Amino acid sequence: MSINIEYQPINCDDYDNLELACQHQLHLHIKLRGGEVIEGKACDLILRKKVEYLIIEAADNPRELRLDHIASFSHPEIGTVIVEHSES
Repeated sequence: MSINIEYQPINCDDYDNLELACQHQLHLHIKLRGGEVIEGKACDLILRKKVEYLIIEAADNPRELRLDHIASFSHPEIGTVIVEHSES
């Protein structure tokens, strides 16, 4: 996916679930819209140049994932969350 695609904010409830996952440093199973699957510890949410990212530590290697590139994420405590774009 191109980084030049305009950022589409995600639904507030989905963002809140990611925020909770970061607070508790939950190990997430993440599916990206392009089909890639990533597993790792949710560390932080950041905003850079009006684009929101999830920092995830996968195999001791931090990665930044654009929130609008995440199709779904799951963890036993929160279930599976299908990420929707915000109705702005």
